[in-house]
Amino acid sequence: MNNQQQKNIVFLIIGVILIVLAFMAGSNSGEKKARESITINGVSITSKQFEPFWKVWDIISEKHVAATTTDSQARIWGAISGLAASQNDPYTVFFPPEESKTFKSDISGNFEGVGMEIAIKDKVLTVVSPLKNSPAEKAGVKAGDKIIKINDVMTSDLTVEKSVKQIRGPRGTSVKIIIIREGVSAPIEKTLIRDVIDIPTIEKEIKSDIYVIRLFSFTSQSPELFRQAIREFLESGKHKLIIDLRGNPGGYLDAAWDISSWFLPIGKVIVTEDFGGKGENKVYKSKGYDVLNKFFGNSPYQVAILVDAGSASASEIMAGALQEHGVAKLVGTKTFGKGSVQELVPITSDTSLKITIARWLTPLGHNLSHDGLAPDYVVEVTQKDIDAKVDAQFNKAVEILRKEP
Repeated sequence: MNNQQQKNIVFLIIGVILIVLAFMAGSNSGEKKARESITINGVSITSKQFEPFWKVWDIISEKHVAATTTDSQARIWGAISGLAASQNDPYTVFFPPEESKTFKSDISGNFEGVGMEIAIKDKVLTVVSPLKNSPAEKAGVKAGDKIIKINDVMTSDLTVEKSVKQIRGPRGTSVKIIIIREGVSAPIEKTLIRDVIDIPTIEKEIKSDIYVIRLFSFTSQSPELFRQAIREFLESGKHKLIIDLRGNPGGYLDAAWDISSWFLPIGKVIVTEDFGGKGENKVYKSKGYDVLNKFFGNSPYQVAILVDAGSASASEIMAGALQEHGVAKLVGTKTFGKGSVQELVPITSDTSLKITIARWLTPLGHNLSHDGLAPDYVVEVTQKDIDAKVDAQFNKAVEILRKEP
């Protein structure tokens, strides 16, 4: 973390503390005791702007049937949650104590649930991808499905974190979701049985003259597993490689950086973290493994990458870098478009703020959050293909690799 990022975090924490103090200062007699003005990180906030807040505070205290003198902390947490939500960024979220504890548990990787990555897209709770062999995948949940209801709770006003809390639960219990799927006129109801979720990482396969690597997530173990897979590819005598990133919701940036470096000479840009002028941009360049070029020399080799709406985050970093540097052709459908960087900032001893601090840009400067990545060869999955158990996207990649010299 650079000095500017550290300063921004300090300003943010100070700002939240000052706002809370301003709330507390005025809570006894409304806006009359609110501060005249405070300046936070160059932004001036006046007491006039707080007048509606204090008016609502007093009305709640005086008239709400369930209001008590002991719920001031809950109101303050709600106000800070609204402050975070005002950025209109679904990935910037304030966590009160209970939610903060849950989130820290989630990112540790130990949980029971249904095994699907979800996010807010176009203001709708959307499935990024069901994990391989998860209850969600087995129940037929697909990338791009829009979840409109979880049990009896509408999702229109839920954050991702609150949605996850509704979906997670002990192994063997069930959760009902109602989804809307493109091309299907009526909502679809599915009952999912929760289980212990083991996130898969990699599979390898040889299909005639083509070597296939299926990468399901970018974990801390992914670089070493991918290194082993690349070694086996080189030892196989094959010259054609398919990397399947469909349904891969991403993971660690460092894993995508390391794996992409196997295909690029040293110094080639893989991704840039753009801090929007609030810090110095960080450029991640190839570590220079470049093993395929070194191994094959003047002998030709071909690479195709399979992507779809479930390819997100670190998947898009890798696919975008290899596409724009001319190493691989992308086959499938447009990727999800999750190209932002979040940081978890402690606010108090038991609360935290997950905040977007940067955007990911491809080597040519494409903002991944805007549209995702467009494949070189668009291949839609049809119901006819599904019924016939035909993988049209994979078949197209094979066709391309066999056709190119």
